[in-house]
Amino acid sequence: MEVYLDNSATTRVFPEVAELMTKIMCEDYGNPSSLHIKGMQAENYLRHAKETLAKILKVNEKEIFFTSGGTESDNMALTGCAFANSRRGKHIITTQIEHPAVLKTCAYLESVGFRVTYLPVNAWGQICLEDLRRAMTPDTILVSIMYINNEIGSIQPIEMAGAMIKQMNPYTLFHVDAVQGFGKAKIYPKRMGIDLMSASGHKIHGPKGIGLLYVGERVKLQPIIYGGGQQMNLRSGTDNVPGAAGMARAAELLYAHYESDMNSLYQHKKYFIENVRRIEGIRINGLLPEKPDGEGTAPHIVSVSVPGVRSEVLLHALEDKGIYVSAGSACAARKPQPSATLKAIGVDKLLLESTIRFSFSVYTTKEELDYTLREMYDKIPMLRRYTRH
Repeated sequence: MEVYLDNSATTRVFPEVAELMTKIMCEDYGNPSSLHIKGMQAENYLRHAKETLAKILKVNEKEIFFTSGGTESDNMALTGCAFANSRRGKHIITTQIEHPAVLKTCAYLESVGFRVTYLPVNAWGQICLEDLRRAMTPDTILVSIMYINNEIGSIQPIEMAGAMIKQMNPYTLFHVDAVQGFGKAKIYPKRMGIDLMSASGHKIHGPKGIGLLYVGERVKLQPIIYGGGQQMNLRSGTDNVPGAAGMARAAELLYAHYESDMNSLYQHKKYFIENVRRIEGIRINGLLPEKPDGEGTAPHIVSVSVPGVRSEVLLHALEDKGIYVSAGSACAARKPQPSATLKAIGVDKLLLESTIRFSFSVYTTKEELDYTLREMYDKIPMLRRYTRH
C-alpha cells in the first residue's frame, strides 16, 4: 500500500488540471505576447486564469500577477515593497516562524539597511496582537505574516492584524504568505486588510513552477525581474500559460467543494490525533489548549514529536512500508538544521530532531490513516529499543 502524507510539501495534480495543461502545451502553445491567433489563444487562457482567481479572492483581475511560485511571490512582495517605499521608512515587521522565503529575504533587507522586528509566538504558534501593536512605528512600511504555518499548522489572526495595522497607519502595507492557506481557507484580501498575498500552484493540486502574488491597486512595488515588461512591467518574462491555467483550474476545483473537503480533512485530522496519542510519550505540536482535537488549526497538518526516535529514522522506517511523510519543511529537508518554528514554540531541545509532519489532502482516506497508525504502533516501540541499545 502506498500512502502519501506529505501534502504540505507538494500535492498530486488533479487529472482535470493535467488534461488542460497538456492541451495548452501540445495544441494551444503560443506565446501570449505574440500578435497572431496562437498568441491570442494563449492570452485568453491567461485572462481566464486571472478572472478565475480574482473571483475566488474577490479582487480585480488586474491585481493578480503570476510568478514562478511562492518563494518568488514572497521575494517580490518584500523586496519590491521595501525598495519602492524606502523614502517613507525602513522598518519591517514579521514573525519568528515564517517560511525561509520570508525570513531570508528579511535578512537580506537588513543587510542593505532596513530594520526588521521578528514577533515571537506562543506555545501553539500564534502571535500576540499586542506585540504587533507595540512593534508598529511611524516608519513601519510593511508587515508580513503567514496565514498558516507550514510545519505545525497554526493559523494567525490575519483579519484582526490587518484591521490593527490599518488603524495605526493606513500607509503600512500588509503582506500575507498564504502558500499553505490558499485552498484551505476562504481568503478575501480587501475585506481582511491584506495588500499583498502569496500563493503557490503545487500546494493546491496544481503544477509546480507557478504561483501568484495579489497586489492591491494602491500598492507601489519595484520589480525584481527586468525584461520585456510583461504583466504591467511588474514581472517580466514569458508568461507560463499552462502553469497559470492549471493553477486557476485547481483552485476552481478546490473551492467548488470547499465545505465538504474541509470537513473531511478536519475529520481525518481529529481521527489521526485521537489515535496517534495512544503511542506513549507522543507530543502533538501547535494545538490550541482549548481545542486539543485540532480545531482552530490548519485542517491538513499534524506535527508529531516522538521521544526516543530521530525523525529521519522514523521517516525511513515508514517509507519502507510505502508511507511518505516529512521531517519538517521540505524546502530545508536536505539541509538539516533545527526547526526555527519548533524552537519558537518552545519544543524541548531533545524533541527538535524527533518531529515528523503528516499532511493530508482531499485524496487522503481513513484506510490510509489506519495503515499508517498500525505501522507507527509497530515501529516506534522497536525503534526506541534499538535507539537505547
